[in-house]
Amino acid sequence: MINFKIILNVLGYLLIALSFILLIPAFLDLAFSNETWQSFLISSIITLGFGITFFISTRNSAENKIQTQDAFLITTLSWVFICIFGSLPFFLANLNISFTDSIFESMSGITTTGSTILSNIKSMPEGILLWRGLLQWIGGVGIIVMAISILPVLQVGGMQVFRTESSDTTEKILPRTAQVSFAVIIIYLSLTVLCFISYWLSGMRLFESLVHSMTTIATGGFSTRNDSFASFNNRSTEYIAILFMILSSLPILIYLEVTRNGIKSFFRDTQIKTFLIIIFVSSLLVISYLWIFDLKNFEQSLRHGAFNVVSIITGTGYTSDNYNLWGPFPIYLLFFGMFVGGCAGSTTCGIKVFRFQILFETLKMQIQKLLHPHGVFVPHYNHRKIQDEVTSSVMSFFFIFILSFITITLLLSMTELDFVTSLSAAATSLANVGPGLGATIGPENSFYAVSDPAKWILIFSMLLGRLEILTVLVIFHPAFWKK
Repeated sequence: MINFKIILNVLGYLLIALSFILLIPAFLDLAFSNETWQSFLISSIITLGFGITFFISTRNSAENKIQTQDAFLITTLSWVFICIFGSLPFFLANLNISFTDSIFESMSGITTTGSTILSNIKSMPEGILLWRGLLQWIGGVGIIVMAISILPVLQVGGMQVFRTESSDTTEKILPRTAQVSFAVIIIYLSLTVLCFISYWLSGMRLFESLVHSMTTIATGGFSTRNDSFASFNNRSTEYIAILFMILSSLPILIYLEVTRNGIKSFFRDTQIKTFLIIIFVSSLLVISYLWIFDLKNFEQSLRHGAFNVVSIITGTGYTSDNYNLWGPFPIYLLFFGMFVGGCAGSTTCGIKVFRFQILFETLKMQIQKLLHPHGVFVPHYNHRKIQDEVTSSVMSFFFIFILSFITITLLLSMTELDFVTSLSAAATSLANVGPGLGATIGPENSFYAVSDPAKWILIFSMLLGRLEILTVLVIFHPAFWKK
């Protein structure tokens, strides 16, 4: 039976914390004499009111154990509630942003998608720009904790391959999360500080360094400029971004392991090696294409090719150049790169690398069985046997991902979007990447021109992609609500 009291209790804690975070951009806008500080203050009061109400009404539920159904609801509703209350500053501020656009911007932020409806970002108040960065930073650390502590227990999409002995039962979710969260936050904060200092030393303004450091480490992609990193036109800044986008795409706890067991721990993880190979080969192909066909000189080909490939594959969504003008091959490669995610336990999105590895090992085993019918072949991942339940879970994830992608594309086409826009919008929202392809939602455009029905489809799609699809869809199954 679903325990709504403990669900509301957890949501109460989250909203109370969010209400205090909302005060940060309020003080910033007040310091810059921006009237939008009032919208943040009102948003904080409203959020705090709901948070206290949830907490007081369920204060005796802390001792109750979390069951599987509760965990699914807490995971999904946490993102939904943060999105709703996080949208209040956009809606209440005098920025001519509709309710739908406010929800879209907030969901894009908290899911670290990076798609935006803002067409004149540079002119926005500092508090709004900081809040967009904070939303992505919060969403980034939140997804890491969930991916490490909750999803393995819920057996979602093959994530149980990362299950540890300390989290082998649902009842242990909260203690396990508490232990992991501290280490994650320290590492996450350290990477953010290093990124911030690096951007600042490269010539980026202090405020912009802060915002971009948060959105880079979260692999979110929100920028303070309309045309993202292209506006800076700074080689050092772009190379720094490439480095930290890659670092943020690796399992965050690998850094803790490196400090304990040395650098060899880094290279022992097969998903890290596979991910870096994908990045290297994809970048090399695009760089070579740009250089050979004289689209850019060698340095420009190297910089822009690597930057945009890394940005797309990591799901960050920054742009340093309009890749719509690069020709068919880079566009097609970047499109397929949208679906590839980083490593499990990172801030990235899309289809995590380990799923491709498990799929490949399973396929290899099937081919071996065809060649040697009487042979015994056992697939392995990271030097461990892949359990049948993991294989089944990964296969299910691939199926539901493809089905969701097709469904979202068709639904978007019903809103009168053209084929390229519908296809890329479905890909970029489900994989939480950011910019799409084409003239409407390309790297130099926003989602402002997209109709409201299409935006609501994309809002739901972003949530699906961020929470590994099955975490959300299971809630809509009638059996979920049975006692």
